[in-house]
Amino acid sequence: MTDAAPDRRNRADAGERQNLEAFLDDYRDIVVRKVSGLSDADARRRLVVSATTVGGLVKHLRWVEYGWFDQLLQERLDDNRRTHERSWEFDFLPEESLATLVAEYQTQCDESRRIAARFPLDHAVPHRRFGTVSLRWIYVHMIEETARHTGQLDILREQLDGATGFDG
Repeated sequence: MTDAAPDRRNRADAGERQNLEAFLDDYRDIVVRKVSGLSDADARRRLVVSATTVGGLVKHLRWVEYGWFDQLLQERLDDNRRTHERSWEFDFLPEESLATLVAEYQTQCDESRRIAARFPLDHAVPHRRFGTVSLRWIYVHMIEETARHTGQLDILREQLDGATGFDG
């Protein structure tokens, strides 16, 4: 496991945008810390009834970042869905490695930050299912989405090697 990153959320003087970005970035970092040190074999293990795996969750979160920030916020599409089947995002393929999936996730998170930085929180875009969503809404949704999957990673990690808690 790697050392814990400083808690960016513990800033009473931060503004709304700084808080939204800090919460999302903390969860992004937790995702990476939760999977750190796992082998590809462990990241492929199915420990629950569904097809959910550590590697599949990391792969899905990479595509979630892409869908909401790259596709939707830049108005390339009027939805955050991708052209591939959603189930593919959760399938940790034999030719993939956890290290590559983590690197792709981190790269996409960096790109999401760059994209979001160009827009004010009130910037709104049309969404096929939700009507109109603002960058603020996207941040809140991404915090929820990333936190939910981080909780799943926490449970899977505990089943794999007993590591628990915020950092491992």
